[in-house]
Amino acid sequence: MKRGLNKGRSMLFIAFLLCIWEISVRLAEIPHWLLPAPSRIFKEATQSYDTFFPHVMATIQLALLGLTIGVLCGLSVAILLHRFVFIRELLYPILIMSQNIPVLVLAPLLIIWFGFGLLPKLIIICLVCFFPIVIATMDGFRQTPAELKHYFQMIGASKSQLFWKLEWPYAYPAIFSGVKIAATYSVMGAVIAEWLGAKKGIGVYMTLSQSSFRTDRVFVAIFAIILLSLLLFYLIRLLEQLFVKGRGADVTYSKH
Repeated sequence: MKRGLNKGRSMLFIAFLLCIWEISVRLAEIPHWLLPAPSRIFKEATQSYDTFFPHVMATIQLALLGLTIGVLCGLSVAILLHRFVFIRELLYPILIMSQNIPVLVLAPLLIIWFGFGLLPKLIIICLVCFFPIVIATMDGFRQTPAELKHYFQMIGASKSQLFWKLEWPYAYPAIFSGVKIAATYSVMGAVIAEWLGAKKGIGVYMTLSQSSFRTDRVFVAIFAIILLSLLLFYLIRLLEQLFVKGRGADVTYSKH
């Protein structure tokens, strides 16, 4: 009940901001090519639906594929870093330093190395999604209660059993937190990747709209990115509720 009330307030506040935007544009008589009113943006979204929808689908496919690969790579690296201390000591500092390099800086190099095909675009999305998954997953492993680890060791559980039957289930909330962040980043990463020379996608649509000074279409693309990011976020949240529910009861307190 309280959560629904909070969501209602948020929606009302967003509607209030849109109304302020609409009124301000009309009163100030701002040219539509400089800052279109929300009503004009909505009108353009409905009129250009047939041409815009294929771009949206192209971005969704690219974002989902990149997110899937990023999640698999991130989880694999997190498991390696957690289970093998020497690998963690070797790679973890490099992983942290790598986040100081903007993705846009790497884009020209990826084009030189891999061309204008699908591979450099997927690499960009994976790089964007990779880090939050690795960090969140490793934090989840470290949050496993020490007393439960001690209990597993007392009953003779191997390191593999300790990991898969205790540490891995307890890391579910942290893993899903990282995946939710990565899911929102994946849409942004897909749009950035499409700026590298894609034929279809929201990034391509934005570039064409910008070059023709169709600011209303640029805002249509921006709102589409926001909606897609929110949609992916809530889909991951739904999966989290399915997997994490009863997590504490599902941990097997047995070496078998």
